[in-house]
Amino acid sequence: MVVALAIVGLLLGVVPVAVTRIHDSVEYRATVRAVLSALRSARDRAAAEGRPVRFALDLAGRRYGEAGRPLSRFPDDYRIVATLASTERDADGIGGIRFFPDGGSTGGSITITRPSGQGVRLRVDWLFGRITQEPPGEARS
Repeated sequence: MVVALAIVGLLLGVVPVAVTRIHDSVEYRATVRAVLSALRSARDRAAAEGRPVRFALDLAGRRYGEAGRPLSRFPDDYRIVATLASTERDADGIGGIRFFPDGGSTGGSITITRPSGQGVRLRVDWLFGRITQEPPGEARS
């Protein structure tokens, strides 16, 4: 009986930490998938509708998404860094990546970093509008 109680006590100490880590990991992956999805949606809409479509990135407000649609929020504890074309910053300080019907874009990258320091860079190629995912410190090829 004492051994069983000791095991239960040990599990009660370990389980909350494991659950927190799992939750953080799931939230991070969901955020990366959501940003990738919004980028791809903007690219696909530009091709389908035959007009430029802008992916908006409001770093101060920690929001992102297709311009003209409701923007989603980044989790508060993530660090977001973007490299965007200067022509894609408006008077309100909101930047973006514009996708063109021919498949090109203004290009740029968005780095999403977790509090643990792990992160990912989402890069949008200006010539083909291709969206790739890479480690944040990886050099350009």
